[in-house]
Amino acid sequence: MIKIIDDENDLDRKMLLKTLSGKKLLAYYKAYGLNYDFCRFYKLEYDCGTGFMFMINSTLIICSDYELPIDEIESFIQMNMPFRVEGAQQIISRFKCIEHYQALNRTIFEMLPDESTSRFNEEFVEFNPDLHDAYEILSEGFPNIADFGLWYTDTSHRCRHGVSRVFTYKGCTTASIVFDIENDVLVGQVATKINSRGSGYAREFLKWMAAFLHQFNKRAYLLALDIRVSYYREIGFREVEKEIVLERIDVEKESMQKGRLNNES
Repeated sequence: MIKIIDDENDLDRKMLLKTLSGKKLLAYYKAYGLNYDFCRFYKLEYDCGTGFMFMINSTLIICSDYELPIDEIESFIQMNMPFRVEGAQQIISRFKCIEHYQALNRTIFEMLPDESTSRFNEEFVEFNPDLHDAYEILSEGFPNIADFGLWYTDTSHRCRHGVSRVFTYKGCTTASIVFDIENDVLVGQVATKINSRGSGYAREFLKWMAAFLHQFNKRAYLLALDIRVSYYREIGFREVEKEIVLERIDVEKESMQKGRLNNES
C-alpha cells in the first residue's frame, strides 16, 4: 500500500541513511517538511517489507531495502508521470515496460582529490555567488533546465536551510552541493559556459571541490549518464556503482540521448 506521509515519525531514518537516494529524501525533508504539494513523501507498506518514495517537482525517488511488489508502484508512476524515476535498483530493475519511459545507464562516481589541487588558485572560487549568475551558466549547460523562478525558489530555499550550496569558478563554471548528510556529499548541476568550454576549468574546479570537501572528512559523489562517464574517468574519479534510471521519452530534454542503454532494454 502507498500512503502519503503526514507524520515525520513514519520516516525510517536508519534505512534512509544507507543510500544516496535515501539521504536525498532526508535532505529534501529537512528543507521542505511535509507541507508542500510539489515535494510529497510516501510510505510503501507491504507484508514483505517497507520503503519510501518522494516526488520533487518532476522526479520520483524510491528508497527501500526490500524487493517490494511493483504493480502498485508502476500504477503510481503511470498516474503521476514524473519525468525521471530513480532510486532502489531492486525495484526499478523489475519494472515492466512502462509506456512513455526508457531505461538509461547512470554511474555513481566518488570524487577523489589528487596533488594537482596544490596549484589551484582558490581566489577565483565564489563561495556564495549571486544565484542569477549561477543560473546563467546552468542555462547554457542545461538548455531545458526549469525556468529561473522555479529553479531560484527551490535552490535558494535549500541553501537557506543549510541543505545545499552553490559555487562558481572564474564566472563561467558552476557546481552545487545537493546535500551534505553525515559526511556524504552529493555534487550536481555541473556546467560551464559555452564560450569557456575546452579551457579545463570544470576539471580544475571539480578536482578542487574533491580536495576541499576531503579536508573536512567528507566523501563526495556525483552522478553521470553515459555521455559523461569517460570524462569523469579521465579526471580520476572512482566508479562506485552503476544503476538504471527511467526517463520520459515523450518530453524533450537534453539528457534524452545521454545514457540510453545499448540494447534498449
